[in-house]
Amino acid sequence: MQELHDAPLAPLTTFRLGGPATRLLTATTDAEVIAAVREADASGTPLLVVGGGSNLVIGDKGFDGTALRIATEGFALSGTSLELAAGEVWTDAVARTVEAGLAGIECLAGIPGSAGATPIQNVGAYGQEVSSTITEVVAYDRRTGETVTLSNAECSFSYRHSRFKAEPDRFVVLRVRFALEDADGLSAPLAYPETARAMGVGQGERVALTAARETVLKLRAGKGMVLDPEDHDTWSAGSFFTNPILDGAAFEEFLARVHERLGPEVTPPAFPAGDGRTKTSAAWLIDRAGFTKGYGTGPARISTKHTLALTNRGEATTDDLLALAREVVAGVHAAFGVTLVNEPVTVGVSL
Repeated sequence: MQELHDAPLAPLTTFRLGGPATRLLTATTDAEVIAAVREADASGTPLLVVGGGSNLVIGDKGFDGTALRIATEGFALSGTSLELAAGEVWTDAVARTVEAGLAGIECLAGIPGSAGATPIQNVGAYGQEVSSTITEVVAYDRRTGETVTLSNAECSFSYRHSRFKAEPDRFVVLRVRFALEDADGLSAPLAYPETARAMGVGQGERVALTAARETVLKLRAGKGMVLDPEDHDTWSAGSFFTNPILDGAAFEEFLARVHERLGPEVTPPAFPAGDGRTKTSAAWLIDRAGFTKGYGTGPARISTKHTLALTNRGEATTDDLLALAREVVAGVHAAFGVTLVNEPVTVGVSL
């Protein structure tokens, strides 16, 4: 297991921000992951688990403790069942399932990060969420000191949330298992209107798997959501804020604020979210509050391609990024009475 001291963490994140870790371990097997976690827990050393770094905002002072980078490998396909090691590059794994002719995660192409992070955030995009195909998650339980296998139901998935996110210091994901679908080379039914429109088909129809993946990659690239080291719009964590979910009273108050600010003819995006709640669009809120594409004059700005992405233009610090995020949160709340919640995990800092 590789060990470095006073190790830079910024290169391990897609933001390319953050100070060093006191110690950085890189684990390439499940046994090494477990040994590193046990050592940290036994000594009372703070532990930061790092996968692909696509969902991390690390403070400029860094991390005073052990950072554990999970670099395990493993792609095992048996029929329609898939098992991925936590360190597998997610977008590569998606490409391999499409090549194998299996549907279920093709619309999650291009999402940066590692496979082990997907159940934590219940990663989703373009009408798919990993919770719809995950059958089990194998994890190390820091509370009991044992390796456990959690069923889909035991993961308590919801929108951009899970049991792993609710108990952030308990589980370290080791492997993720999926049940995919053999639909004779076709995708799962397209659930997202934008994807269906881009492909010239109706919502709910199936298309060729490869075409679905390629279309999603093009849509994501157009929004700066596919990593490109030469494009500062991709020096981000993707969507920085989750889409707000409002109860009945809160949504009615929100509508009133929209009509007061933008006119009675304006209707904000609204999607049923269960239990009488409604999900609206964080990107729409940000834009209509006056934070348009490219907003900002400093080294941290809103992406020129998508209002939901905050970006490092090359010389930013984490403090620069957080100042922009706070400005956006305050502006949206002042305009519409809705409080945005950050999607990335913050380390040593907060909004």
